[in-house]
This record gives sequence, structure tokens and C-alpha cells, in this order.
Amino acid sequence: MSDVINVHDFKTHYSRYLEEAVGGKEILLGKHGKAVAKLVPLQQTKNPRLPGALKGKVWISDDFDEPMMTLWDSVSNKK
Repeated sequence: MSDVINVHDFKTHYSRYLEEAVGGKEILLGKHGKAVAKLVPLQQTKNPRLPGALKGKVWISDDFDEPMMTLWDSVSNKK
């Protein structure tokens, strides 16, 4: 684990720390020597999401947004 970098130093040397994070290093940011945040490399997904990939495979009921009590009343055995 890396040392805690204070916020002032991080702001001053932002580009350097960003490059270190891109290179795989985790950067701990802190105030008064106590870690409060962590800058980590972004994990890229292997398969990016494609809009419309599930078209025709998913359906939504016509009453999906009907209040639950109304739905419950319609299926309960009220007499």
C-alpha cells in the first residue's frame, strides 16, 4: 500500500499522481495524515455495453407501474 498524500501536495502534483494511477499504482489521499480517499486505476470492461443488445429478449408487462395494492386486489380472493 502507498503512503498517504496530503490534498495540497496532490493538487500541486496532480498530473504526476494521475500518471502513476494510470500505471497501476493506488494513491491514498488524506488530511492530517489520515487517508480519506483512494485514487485507483480504472478497470476497463472486456465487453463494452451495446445499446439494443437485448432487443426482443426482454419484455415489460403493461401493468408494471400499476400501484401494488390495485394489483394485489385483482389477484386476491376477495368476496
